[in-house]
Amino acid sequence: MKTDDHEATPSILVLGIGNVLWADEGFGVRAVEALHQRYTFAEAVTVMDGGTQGLYLLPYVQSCECLLVIDAIDYGLAPGSVHVVRDDAVPSFMGAKKMSLHQTGFQEVLAAAQLLGWQPQRVMLVGVQPSVLDDYGGSLRPEIAARIDEVIRLVVDELASWGARPELRSQQSPEHGSQHSPGYSRDHQAPIAELAPSALALHHYENLRPSPRDACRVGDPRFLARDLGHPDGAHGDPSREAGSERDGVADSVAKE
Repeated sequence: MKTDDHEATPSILVLGIGNVLWADEGFGVRAVEALHQRYTFAEAVTVMDGGTQGLYLLPYVQSCECLLVIDAIDYGLAPGSVHVVRDDAVPSFMGAKKMSLHQTGFQEVLAAAQLLGWQPQRVMLVGVQPSVLDDYGGSLRPEIAARIDEVIRLVVDELASWGARPELRSQQSPEHGSQHSPGYSRDHQAPIAELAPSALALHHYENLRPSPRDACRVGDPRFLARDLGHPDGAHGDPSREAGSERDGVADSVAKE
């Protein structure tokens, strides 16, 4: 990888990747979301929620001179551990102990970009060791969410060393994770552009999430007995008649 310094600020991509539907797997997305809410950036800096887009991120990676990635990485460390990897070591960490398809996809993005001639000045991966992944629809665990501030400080310091120090917004949205309206830019009027659809933003995702019982994260509710003692049968659906022929199996289980 190139290490030559340019006098001008290089084009920089700050990319948060992960799947917010699988608990700690969404760390990179939530961290870059918080970073975007708190800071403004030089024109040369692009901050992006990369989600699980895989090869669709290739043109964005190819067009940057410096790449900074935030992700949940299984380093085999204690949950919540923050670990930084740089330059040529990054692709191997993106593919080691894969936790989901998005990591395989992004390793391929880096390989494809280099095959197509991409020669970045710098690459940095900020990874956080996850705690829980197999909770569909779940939140970041507290010890993982607590690392967001630390990761943001690392990112801000790194960008400053690359010649693109972010600036705190003069008026920020309410505390990340509990806001009920968008943040506002430095002129106190223009709303902060969202990185992803508003339905995926943390305040919507957390505040509007149904309970584990209602969300039925463990399978198809049509075939799961929520309450075997419910008078309307195992499905707990008052619109269905208890004791009907169709409910016979469920009712017999409930009576046992």
